[in-house]
This record gives sequence, C-alpha cells and structure tokens, in this order.
Amino acid sequence: MTSDIHHLVPAQAAAVARRLELLTLEEAHDLLRLLQLIAQEGPDELSEEAGWFAQELVSRIPSEN
Repeated sequence: MTSDIHHLVPAQAAAVARRLELLTLEEAHDLLRLLQLIAQEGPDELSEEAGWFAQELVSRIPSEN
C-alpha cells in the first residue's frame, strides 16, 4: 500500500465502521467479494483502497464457513 493511500483510508475508518454496522451479514459478504475482486485487478489506487476495505471487513465479520 502506498503512503498516500495509507493516509487517506484511516481518516475514513470511523465513518465506514458506522456504516458497516447497518449491513446484513449476507450484504457484508457480498461487498467483501466485490472488494476482493477489485483489489486483485492491479496495482493502482482503487485496488489498494479496495484491498484495505476488504481487510477491514474480514476483521469485523464472521467467515461464511
């Protein structure tokens, strides 16, 4: 993750956490899959942010299994 992204994302973390509480577990898993697909698309700002958000979701929701 580039340092520019690192500074951008944590500033959004509190607002994101409040919004994530409103998702159902199924919605959270759907969003996680979408973010993971975007994160795999290549080294750019969007994929790095998607990867960061995917990691945040993984740490906050139970696995599907």
